[in-house]
Parts: sequence; structure tokens; C-alpha cells
Amino acid sequence: MYAGASPLPGSKSSSRPLGVGFYLNKEVCMAPRSLFGILFFLVIFISVPVLAGGPTGQIRETSDKIIAIVSDPDLKAPARAEEKRQMIRQAVDERFDWEEMCRRTLGRHWAKRTQEEKKEFRDLFAKLLERTYLEKVEGYAGEKVLYEGEDIDGRYAVVKVKIITQKKTEIPVHYKTIKNGNQWLVYDIFVNGVSLINNYRAQFNSIIVRSSYEDLVDKLKFKVSED
Repeated sequence: MYAGASPLPGSKSSSRPLGVGFYLNKEVCMAPRSLFGILFFLVIFISVPVLAGGPTGQIRETSDKIIAIVSDPDLKAPARAEEKRQMIRQAVDERFDWEEMCRRTLGRHWAKRTQEEKKEFRDLFAKLLERTYLEKVEGYAGEKVLYEGEDIDGRYAVVKVKIITQKKTEIPVHYKTIKNGNQWLVYDIFVNGVSLINNYRAQFNSIIVRSSYEDLVDKLKFKVSED
């Protein structure tokens, strides 16, 4: 459940651990596979009150929606596999602020992009993360997640949870959200204090600086097209 992902083509095999599911190579596009199982399969709720309209309540709502899709016996038929994937993608899209995630991931390189390039990168980045999540949905093995509260500061909020693995290991996970209208949207995830966005930013910046932005896009295209 917490294994690292494979690198982009052209990356070197040596790596050093950054945190749960995170491995940083010189030219890699790691997809921290554990994060997406963590994010949505929230199946145990403790005594902290969960308000339906608050950030924790909305993450729980998305979680319940995806669990219902995965558990629906009518959607288990092979002929409906793509339909089920589309339904899961839609639920994921509703809870992520892809624009904010991409802006933070590219950092200083984001402002240099044209509107067409931003759209292309946003689509590729979303597909990269969704692809990783979809691969892990069926591998859910009953990991438990405890809600431990939320901190709200204006338009920003942090939802704090604790993952309990089958080996009873406790993993702190924080979901950073931003309010857009009435929705609290995820723009970063911290596992054991390590940021998903910071991890990707370091890797993407390395590729851009050492090669080019176009090279990064080519690597992302290859990655999302892999079977």
C-alpha cells in the first residue's frame, strides 16, 4: 500500500526516501501511491464533530461517494469498468483544486506558461494523479483513518487525520484545503510532514532546469500513457 512509484523514462534507478511513498530521483515523476488510498477511504470516524459543510465533512462526503461507487455490485462487471473509472474521476475532480495544485507544483515556472500550456499541464498532472489513485482503489485493504480535527484560517483549512495500517503503524496525514465558494478543495497533502506538492515541485524543477519545460511535458505524456 505504501510502495513508491516507478520513475519517468530517463531517470536513474538510485533514490533516497523522502517520506511515506515518496522517492526523489534526479529526473523522476513519482506518484505517491499511498496518498490516494489515504485521501478517500476514510472509514472510521472518531469523536471530533464533523460538520457537513466544513472541510472535514466535505472530504468525508467525497470519500463516501467513491466507496459507494467501488462497492456497487452493478459496476463490477468488466463491461462497465470504464464507466466506473469515469465516475471515480468525476468524484476526485470535485474535491481537488487542480489549478492551485499545478500553480504550486510548477512554482516560478507557472507564470511563464501560456494559457494553452497551463491547460495542457493541468490535464497531464490531473491524469497522473488520477491514474495512480485508480490503480490503488482495488488494493484497499481496510486501513483505518481517524479524523483528529481541523484548523480553519479564513479561506484556508487543514484537515488532520491519522492512518492506522494493518500492522498498527500510525501515520499522520494533513490535507490542506482552500475554500472556493462553498467548497473546500484539496491543494496539498502532507504525509509524515512531507508535502506532495513540494515533492513534485523539486522533481519537476530539476527536469526543467537541467533540460527544459518541454522535456518535462514529454515525460509526463509518456507516464500517463503507460499501460
